[in-house]
This record gives sequence, C-alpha cells and structure tokens, in this order.
Amino acid sequence: MYTHNDLDGIGCGIVAKLAFADKVEVRYNSVMGLDHQIERLFEHEKKLEEFHLFITDLSINEENTKRVEQLHKRGGKVNFIDHHKTALHFNEYSWGTVQVEYEDGRLTSATSLLYEHLLENEWIHKTKALDEFVELVRQYDTWEWDQNDNIKAKHLNDLFFMFSLDEFEEKMIERLTSQQDSFNFDDFEQKLLSMEEDKIERYVRRKKRETYQTFINELCAGIVHAESYHSELGNELGKEYPHLDYIAILNVGGKKISFRTIHDDVDVSAVAGQFGGGGHAKASGCSMGKDAFDLYVQEVYPLDPIRQDAFRNRYNLKESPKGTLYDSRQGDKFFVAPMEDGKWSIEVKNGILEESFSQFQEAENHIKRNFGASLSRDDVYVKYLVDFYLKEKK
Repeated sequence: MYTHNDLDGIGCGIVAKLAFADKVEVRYNSVMGLDHQIERLFEHEKKLEEFHLFITDLSINEENTKRVEQLHKRGGKVNFIDHHKTALHFNEYSWGTVQVEYEDGRLTSATSLLYEHLLENEWIHKTKALDEFVELVRQYDTWEWDQNDNIKAKHLNDLFFMFSLDEFEEKMIERLTSQQDSFNFDDFEQKLLSMEEDKIERYVRRKKRETYQTFINELCAGIVHAESYHSELGNELGKEYPHLDYIAILNVGGKKISFRTIHDDVDVSAVAGQFGGGGHAKASGCSMGKDAFDLYVQEVYPLDPIRQDAFRNRYNLKESPKGTLYDSRQGDKFFVAPMEDGKWSIEVKNGILEESFSQFQEAENHIKRNFGASLSRDDVYVKYLVDFYLKEKK
C-alpha cells in the first residue's frame, strides 16, 4: 500500500494493517514523493502480479498511470482509492475508485472509502471503535468537525502530530484491537492535548499579527508564513478576516504552500492547480516554484501586515445603529451607517459611495478588501462624530 503521510493517509495504513496484519506493507509518502516511489516499485519488483497494490489518498502521474494500467491488464490486482475531485479522471479505469461525497452530501475521505471497500470484501471486522475512528478521520480531513463542533476529531489530528508516525500507528492499532466498543484517549493523552490547545492558541494569536493581504488573480488572499498548525491557522485566520477569499500559508523552508478557505464560493483546489498542486475545495496545497514564490513572497514582502481591529471598544461597535467607523494607514476614514431601506451605506471624505450593501458584513468586506482599513478606536470614533455634528450645525 502506498498512501499519504497526513492523518487520512495514516488512517488508511491503520485500517489496512487491521485487515491484513503482517501481510501488508504500508509506505507513507508526501504529495511530491509518491510518483518516484511507484516508479521504483515497477523498476525493482519483478513479480508485481503476485501482489495486491493499493494506492490511497494520493494521485499518480500519467506515466505511472500507464504502468498501473498495464499491470492490471497482465492480471495484477490494483485498487486506486481517492476522494479528491482532481483525481476523478481515475474513475475511467476499472481499478480506480474516486468519490468526493456520499449521496447524503457528506464529504468522503480516503480512510472511509478504503474501510467500506474492505468491509464489502469481508477483509476486515467491523467494530464500534473502528467505525468511530474512521469517522473522526473523515470529519477532520473534510473539516466537518468544525461545523459539527466535534473537537475529538481535531484532537485526533493533534495527537498524530505529537508522536512519530510509527508511534501513532502502533498506538492506534493496539487501541482499536483491544477496545472494540468505543474509541477514547487515555489520561496521559488528554493532558498532552490540553497543553497543545494552549500552545496552538498562542501560535495563532501571534500569526494573526503577521498576516498580509493582497489580490492575486482577482482573489483577495491572506498570506502568512508558518511551519505548524496549518489547518487550525487557516480556519482561525479565515474567521478573523472574513473579507479574505482564502489564506495562503507559506513554508519557505519546505518550499510548500497550503491554501485554506471558509467560503463556499471559493475553490482553493483551483488556486493550487495553477501551480501544479491540488486538493479539496476548502483545503489544498502545492509546491512553491518560482511563479508562486514571486507572487506570494517577493511581491508581498514590501507590504505591511493587515491592520488589527480595535478590540476594547465600548462605542465603536460593528453593526451599531449609530454607525461604525473604520480608518486606514493613510488616515482615510470610512463610516458605515444603516439606511432606511435596511441596507448599509459607506460615507467617505467626499460624500457617500454610490454602492450600497444589503448586509453590514458586505460593507465591511468592501472597505477592508479595497482600502485595508480597520475598526477605529473609540477615541477616534467619538472625535469623528463630534466633528460631524459640528459640521452639520454650520
């Protein structure tokens, strides 16, 4: 079995070892490393027809696809199982199974698809604990845990990063073998997870102050340099800055970019695809080649970080019926006020913008995307109102 080295990929390996025990050899790979490993397999293994080849949670290139197809035609057993929409073309092959979502609308994961395949062929024994483990992996990988407030799924991924790959795999296999009625963390792991939550919170808080904003190919991107906690960071930054279309998380040392979005109308797999990457609509990634480096690093370097909203205000509050004030680094002010028809207007120095907005959030997004403004402090707000009323009296 060749699979990814993230939680969903490791989940495939764990499920496979529970099914086949020592009869299966699992090799975990990065996105960029899989094709080389498959190529080496075909070069050095002369009796592939005697094995059953599984490839899960990762795609292979055109040359390796031809090799696998030829192996299948010679009688070799092959299963390619994936859930990324960028891999849907593998359904053209009899050995390919790619499904992005279930009939009820839930998103799939490689682990859940593999588990169902093994159950269908009666190669694995179904237990409540294993069902729960597979569902936790699926919810984390598809980010449904956030919608469902299933913190246990996030904790599983946190735990995955606290141990080495081999340690995590061994722990999960032992637990799923010995505890069949439910899947739980032990006391030591609970303490580790509590400490990790505090660490993540501090890390995200710091990175919020180190996020940059720019337009790239007509989308408003938030850009941050980070080596850890990409999923948590992408989610929290997306919520902190909802005016951004997506978050690009750069790991310059690893020459990788992760893309995350919280918006249903933004597909970051298409963004990653522009640079040879791929993934899900809300979570994807690519290698950082020269084009990506120029756009996300070099051109962004001279910019200042996103201005933080004032956070201890008592008077200048968002969606206030009296209006809300924003200001930019250049000193420009933007006053968002409710209109009689229920819409929101934006007042600037020279008058009111022609465009009105059906929701307050839309007005704020317009200001932040186009002018880089942030919520003003109370003292600036009060002075603005005083000056406004004095001007009106005159």
